[in-house]
Amino acid sequence: MTPHSDAVTWTQRVSRQPGAGRRLICFPHAGGSASFYRDWGVRLPDFEVHAVRYPGRAERIAEPAPTDLRQLGRDIADALVPLADVPLVLFGHSMGAVVALETARCLEQAGIRPAHLFVSGSRNGPLPESEPFDEDADAVCERLVALGGTDAEMVADPFFQELVLPYIMSDGRMFTTYEHRLEPVLGCGVTAIVGDRDADADCRPWPALTDGAFREEVVRGDHFYLAEEPPYELLTAVDATPVSQG
Repeated sequence: MTPHSDAVTWTQRVSRQPGAGRRLICFPHAGGSASFYRDWGVRLPDFEVHAVRYPGRAERIAEPAPTDLRQLGRDIADALVPLADVPLVLFGHSMGAVVALETARCLEQAGIRPAHLFVSGSRNGPLPESEPFDEDADAVCERLVALGGTDAEMVADPFFQELVLPYIMSDGRMFTTYEHRLEPVLGCGVTAIVGDRDADADCRPWPALTDGAFREEVVRGDHFYLAEEPPYELLTAVDATPVSQG
């Protein structure tokens, strides 16, 4: 186990559902925190919902922000082991989709196969050519507003500039330096969810990344469609029958 690899440090339980037959683990986007999913438990009574707490923000603001996405996945997987007494369904949005992928790979290597992986704000497609991270803070703020997840008044706030923007920048660096790989291939099924107006969706060759079933669901909205219309029905419909690791 790695330092701080306990479930309480790494996840926030946003709903208490005694007897729930499955757990939904939610991975925030770049610059996001567990609070993004704070309302999901109310609408998903069949799940005990946990949101991942990345270091360097919110309750973990005193800790260094992560710099290695693959290592972040390993750390989160370690923390999820105690929660794997019931089937785990992983949901990640944007950068969080790739963190969830790496977490799922580590869980499967440890003999724990997730029941399903949802990759939101991502679609099936060839990887785009990698580009260096834009270190211009003003340009990063403009892009945040354009993506629809943050309003212009918020990014201009001094509190945001001092405490939030640094870990957004750090997440951006981590994501752009992440080296995608085709293996290890997952055994669990994967569902990609993308907004019909999302011109900024992450592209990955998802069908090649799993031996399980793959499907792509197109919903209404842009890159942050889930802020207005979370995909509760898609999550509820997933088959979370325990799957043996073979």
